Amino acid sequence: MSPQPAILATGLVKRYGETTALAGVDITVPAGSVTAILGPNGAGKTTVVRILTTLTAASEGTAFVAGFDVADAPTEVRRRIGLAAQDATVDPLLTGRENLVMNGELHQRSRKEARVRAAELLEQFDLADAGDRVVSGYSGGMRRRLDLAATLVGRPAVLFLDEPTTGLDPRARNDLWIVLETLVDDGTTILLTTQYLEEADRLADDIVVVDHGKVIARGDARSLKRQVGGDNVGVTLKDASRLDEVAAIVGRVTGGEPVIDRPARTITAPTTAGVGGLAEVANALADDEFGIEDLSLRQPTLDEVFLSLTGAPIEADEDTADTREARR
Repeated sequence: MSPQPAILATGLVKRYGETTALAGVDITVPAGSVTAILGPNGAGKTTVVRILTTLTAASEGTAFVAGFDVADAPTEVRRRIGLAAQDATVDPLLTGRENLVMNGELHQRSRKEARVRAAELLEQFDLADAGDRVVSGYSGGMRRRLDLAATLVGRPAVLFLDEPTTGLDPRARNDLWIVLETLVDDGTTILLTTQYLEEADRLADDIVVVDHGKVIARGDARSLKRQVGGDNVGVTLKDASRLDEVAAIVGRVTGGEPVIDRPARTITAPTTAGVGGLAEVANALADDEFGIEDLSLRQPTLDEVFLSLTGAPIEADEDTADTREARR
């Protein structure tokens, strides 16, 4: 990896009137790596991307992408980056091939060069058989892959992906992950925002957790999971009305602070006793009246890390300056 980071942002602040979308965010992304910005809707993820891609100016702070200041040299930054926003930007009335050729010509390639590059990308993204079909007939996953292919026409050194798999079914999401892993193997630097913990766990070398415009944790998936502790006892109930009662018992037995996920009807609590701790919880909940659906011992997930850090599940949504900015 290059000693110079592909992305270096320090003290990013963004205000919209009296609302602060970012409150001093620092991000460093080494060249050839993947960094995920993880957080719920409205946390500030999209605002970070918009600043780093020169689409909006920071109220305070500095940012360098591919060695250039995003404020002082935005044109140089744009020449070296690709951006796939939350919504696909390809033209549904053109074929996949026509979309890519048009993008190539916009990158000042000759028509011949643009057609060659389009053919390469259609093959790379498993769209060769659909290349001459009108995009309006593509599935969501195909359209998303084409959108990503379009961002790579100019061979960008740094690729920004704003929630790249939102709205895709699990199979399409996995297919796109495979493509992204191939790009990284070829040396592309990626910064992605996501609400999907599995996505961050699988793709990212480094994870930056943001909430309410602030960085609340950072590190790789393993180090973040260590912040929650060792093993976790997990209890799933058939009846959500008993969650508080059972959580009190689990907390007393394990000595750890239980976390309740009401929609999932689950209780999670850290334990240092391993299998012995699980057996103690099982004995304490042996009464059938609690309606135990599942009882398990496992290492913490990124979801549990986020619950521990914020007290709210990752899917929590709210209308904030960041979500309003994403809709512009």
